[in-house]
Amino acid sequence: MMEFSQAWNPLRGALEDSFSFNQIKKIVGLAGLDLTSIAHLEQKAGGGASKGQLMTGIDRTLCGVDDEQKQRFIVIVAEEVIPKLRPEIREELEFRLSRLGLGITGNAVVPLKIFDVSELAELPVESRDDLVKAAQRLRDGDLGGALAAACGAVDATTSAVYESSDLGDPGKASFQEKCKRALEAKGVFEKLEQELRSLGWEDSNIARFKSNYEGALNQAAYVMQTLRSRMGDVHGTKPVIKPLVFDSLKWAELIVRVLQTE
Repeated sequence: MMEFSQAWNPLRGALEDSFSFNQIKKIVGLAGLDLTSIAHLEQKAGGGASKGQLMTGIDRTLCGVDDEQKQRFIVIVAEEVIPKLRPEIREELEFRLSRLGLGITGNAVVPLKIFDVSELAELPVESRDDLVKAAQRLRDGDLGGALAAACGAVDATTSAVYESSDLGDPGKASFQEKCKRALEAKGVFEKLEQELRSLGWEDSNIARFKSNYEGALNQAAYVMQTLRSRMGDVHGTKPVIKPLVFDSLKWAELIVRVLQTE
């Protein structure tokens, strides 16, 4: 993803400003950088290399790696750096990343085009963690893992509704059935009808809209259910599958959000 390549510059600034010479070497080493390429850069009493020279050496080494390696490097550096940043430095980094289409949620960097991280904060922690995990896995090219995590977010939410509404054992229902029954138990469509009527919609338009909205959520659950059961057959690399997995992450967020509405 182009965003992650561009993310190195703001991340580089936070790394240089917030960590010591030796800490920077340790972090980039953990992220997979060939440390032999910067082994000659050392700090010595009364002289030696500066942090600026170290960062330039890292830049030179990164120029020689392919896009996949560079993305993996940046992702790991971010996950090592973000938890240790002072609040004001983290806020500045978050702003700079947002201009490149990236956001920070927890200790992870995710594309904003997948989720609005400010809205994820409103969701229950179990579902939010699974959605973040799904975004990370999609980012890293693990389509099967991304889909599994997205379905996990929905499973956690529907299981909570099953328990609170005494709907029985969610383990005995299919993914699609759990979504359908949870939506019904929460009265999602009845609330929608009331809201549309309060806006002055005619009954015929309300009925048509509600039917299509209910069908859309039901069909989204079917697509996610079917993909999850068949991802092992597609090896996660078919060009047609990635957009469906991306859409599934968005559907998962929508279903979770709708089920959280009181």
